[in-house]
Formats: sequence, C-alpha cells, structure tokens
Amino acid sequence: MGITFIQKSTPENLPEDPQIALVLAGGAVTGGAFKLGGLVALDDFLSRRKIIDFDIYVGLSGGALLAAPLAAGIPPAQLMAALGGEGELAEFRLRDFYRPNLAEMLTKPVEFVTDFFSYLPGAFAEVLLRSPTTYRRLQEPLRACTSAPSRDALERLASEVVRGLQTNRSFPFPLDYLPAGAFDNAGIERFVRRGFAARGISNNFETLRRERGKRLYVAAVNLDSAQRVVFGPEEEERLSISEAIQASTAMPGFYKPARLRGVDYVDGGVRRTANIDVAIENGANLILAYNPFRPFNNRPQMRGGRIADGSTLSDRGLFVVMNQVFRALLHSRLHLGLQQYREDPEFRGDILLIEPGDSDETFFRMFPLDFSARRRAAEHGYSSVARSIEAHRDSLTKILKPYRVELHTTPTGEGFSRILGEEAFGATASEW
Repeated sequence: MGITFIQKSTPENLPEDPQIALVLAGGAVTGGAFKLGGLVALDDFLSRRKIIDFDIYVGLSGGALLAAPLAAGIPPAQLMAALGGEGELAEFRLRDFYRPNLAEMLTKPVEFVTDFFSYLPGAFAEVLLRSPTTYRRLQEPLRACTSAPSRDALERLASEVVRGLQTNRSFPFPLDYLPAGAFDNAGIERFVRRGFAARGISNNFETLRRERGKRLYVAAVNLDSAQRVVFGPEEEERLSISEAIQASTAMPGFYKPARLRGVDYVDGGVRRTANIDVAIENGANLILAYNPFRPFNNRPQMRGGRIADGSTLSDRGLFVVMNQVFRALLHSRLHLGLQQYREDPEFRGDILLIEPGDSDETFFRMFPLDFSARRRAAEHGYSSVARSIEAHRDSLTKILKPYRVELHTTPTGEGFSRILGEEAFGATASEW
C-alpha cells in the first residue's frame, strides 16, 4: 500500500476549527470493496475523530456509493457488514448492479429493421420526385458526351447522375443502433433511495447538511456538454442524493447514460479521478483521498537471455492490457493534480492519498466488475491499509495531530474477520 503525503499547513495558517474531507475515487465492484475494507482498517486505528466525524465527503462513481452513507453517519464497519448480507443494512445484491438494459436491447433492433426497410422505398421516392429536374440537368452533359467524347464530359455526366440518385436520408448504419450501454444502473438509485428511507436519512443534500452538519458532494459528467457537474449543498441541487449517485456511477459502455430531469449523465471519473479540488474549494484543510486504481509495475522474467513466455502483461490478453492502461490513466491524472497543489503557493492545506502499492499483483488481478471477488478485495484492502498505517505511523501522526486526530497503537475496532463470518459474500442464488 502506498501513501502520498503533501504537508503545507503550519500552526499559523490553520483555522481554529480545521475542516477534514474524505475524497473517494471510483473503483467499480472490487475497487469499491477494496476501499471499504481500507476505510474499516483506518477507522479501527482512528482515535477521537472517526471517519463519520469528518466534515466534507466527496465521491465519484463507486466512491459516491460509499461517501453518501458515511456522510449520513453510517460507520464503515456497518457498510462492510451490509456488503456481505450481515447487520441491519440492506445487502447490495447482484440485481442492483447487473440490471440488463432490456428496454434498448428490445427497441433498438426494431428501430433498425424499421428504418432499414423504409430506407429504400423512401430513397426511391425522393429520386422519382426529382427525376424531371435530373432529366433536364442530364441533357447538356449527355449531348456533350456523345458529340465530343472526353474524360471531362464523362466526369460531368457521371456527376449529374450521382447527384440525381442522391437522397437526403441517412443510411441506417447498424452500429448506430447499438444500445447505449449493456446495463441500466437505475437499480443503484433505487437501492440508495430505499436504504436511506429505511433509516430515516434525508435524500436531499441541503437537508442532510442541516441535520448532520456534514457536506456531501457527488460528481458526474454531462454527456452532451462533456462538463463536470458537482451535486451538493450550494452546488447543483436539482437531483436527489440517490439520483446524483446514479448519475455518477453510469460507467460508459457498461451502463447506459443516466437520463435524469432531461439530462444524460455518465461516470464522474470521465473528467476527474478524485475531485480533490471540490473538497479544497469548499473549505477543506486536510484531505484524505483514496484511489484504488494504480498501475501494476510488472517485471517480466528473463530466461536464456529472452523474455519468458507469459511473463508480460500483453501475454495475458486484452482485458489485462486495458486494465493496466486505464489504471495508468487514472493514476497519472490524479498525481498531475497533486503536483499542482504541491507547487501552488496559495494552497496551505494537507493531503493524504491512499493507493495500492505498485507491486500489488493480488489486487491487480481482480477484475473490477467481478461481483464474487468483493470479499477478497475488501479483506485485501483492510490488511493493506493496516500494514501501511503501521509503516507510516510517524508521518501520519505528524500530519493528523493539528486536526485533533490520533492513531491507536493497534486497531481497536471489530476487525475484518469479526465483522463478517466466513460465509459472508457467498455467491448464492439468494443474491438475486
């Protein structure tokens, strides 16, 4: 596990009541479980101020699914128990995550067949309606071609023929009729909305701020404008919290864009990796960010002076290649933003970024959308963060102390194994 430190605060520039923000990047299924396991470990170490005692919560994509209940006062351990079907909270099930986009899967083929078989009659009718004009235009090129044949005359005649046969109708290209996504994430919105209602938690950003004194921000991207949209108090508030989470988790290709109040939204990670700037712009002095996606530093093995077969990432196929590429993109984009804060003289806060280690092959091998791997990912996240806290205890203590946050010598919570029994996270039919 890796922790990146940026410490620019001094006792003189810290306010009397410094604000702490938790910023959670995306991560799909295994990344979300990995983050949750890590948050449970962190919470077990924290003294005086627990994670639910922070001031600001920022989430995008899978991180929004965790940031919202944390802002509402639900501890990480309870979220972990719910992930495995234990405790008082409703379990997040397969049907909430993998809900096929049946509407478009049924209507798009019908639209294609209809448009295809109406194209030829419609195009033919347009040609017939233009035929008198086309005939007149062909007279002069035709006479020129017969009286004095030449290449220019033939090209002019051919041009007029093509012009007469052209139609304003677009040919129904099959790829234009593919569904906008394989799945529909409306089930995620329903899960959050019902979960909040069952516990009497407000589904409104401003009301949640008034009742809990905590500010929640969720980022998504407007598909048509390609601009980031931040939902939260004193930001964009036209959507409920559950709707904002649906907008933020609409992973392109996997989910169809979330159409809410007439606007199409896609995953917030399209524009930013973690949205640390949202926390800073809203007054955070200490930002604790968590990004589960980091590229793997693979070291191919050498045998007989050549690279051994199967030891490179490309030998493992397309999914592994794309996994590495997207991790590199998200990681480098995030660290570019961190470098700007490191060099910005106006920024006088502190940032702690938690990420997997670059040699963590165990987590790298977990497919991000593998629902059955969530226990392994959560357990690995817990142990990784626990080890990292022990390794960086002195540096963490130095940064956290001005914010009245202390670390226990050893974890004081229930621990991962005691939160969940061995049967939790079992892939059974009941999950549907």
